[in-house]
Amino acid sequence: MRSIKQPGAPVPERIQWVEARGRAFSFRLQAGVPLLEAARRGFAQHGFAGGVLKFHSGALGPFAYVMPALSKTGANAAFYSDTYRLAGVTRLRLGSMTLGSRDGAPFFHCHGLWTEQGGRAGGGHILPEEAVVAEPFEVDAFGLDGALFTAEPDPETNFKLFGPVACAATGARTTSRAFALRLRPNQDFAGCLEEFCRAHGIARAKIHGGVGSTIGARFTHGGVTEPFATELAVTSGVIAPGRSGALEAELDVALIDYTGGIAEGRLIRGDNPVLMTMELVLEALE
Repeated sequence: MRSIKQPGAPVPERIQWVEARGRAFSFRLQAGVPLLEAARRGFAQHGFAGGVLKFHSGALGPFAYVMPALSKTGANAAFYSDTYRLAGVTRLRLGSMTLGSRDGAPFFHCHGLWTEQGGRAGGGHILPEEAVVAEPFEVDAFGLDGALFTAEPDPETNFKLFGPVACAATGARTTSRAFALRLRPNQDFAGCLEEFCRAHGIARAKIHGGVGSTIGARFTHGGVTEPFATELAVTSGVIAPGRSGALEAELDVALIDYTGGIAEGRLIRGDNPVLMTMELVLEALE
């Protein structure tokens, strides 16, 4: 399986996780409000400080983003491009967000694909400080009670990355056992989730959110993304018994690579290692 050497030594704990309680719900983002604040308000209205969400349409304007890029200094295995700033209204096509905390304030990590004015297809990492909701749009969210994604220095990748940390429960209404996860580099995305579910007695689970990167990508439809640095959003995902009875992860994703190539589809199990990180929530169904 492919691997990329990171600047720091790998830590023994390859999956950072916190068990919590959670609930799925939908809300509408308010127009004219910064995307970060609109997302924060939506979670807060349901009693949550954070969680994950997905969107299947929407509009931002103005907003700014970066794409994956090669590292210019060697301090990281890959890095970000220069910032792109778009005026007018950009039509979101899909995406996923982790809402948590950085330096004691709300912050998000969000990857998506979109269509810019003029029809150009784009995608990447949306910057929280420079994105405004242009028109109201609906999102599907999963709030966490007892866990919060918090940005902390990560010596292995030399980035400040979101990872789940335990926090005091607020008493928000919840319906499910949930696990906030961060997968570390150079391990297969599907295999990690399958092993985690086996270890924790989870017979069936649904993925909520899903923001991260893989080392290129190999898809079940035969498509291949060769450039190693990607920005990826999970569009849907389940872990359930396959034909053999063993747990199998079905992971549908969308990504953009550092050359600007866009790809979508279901990842092949066993051949899609994490590049930098993968944040998501597993809702235990059985």
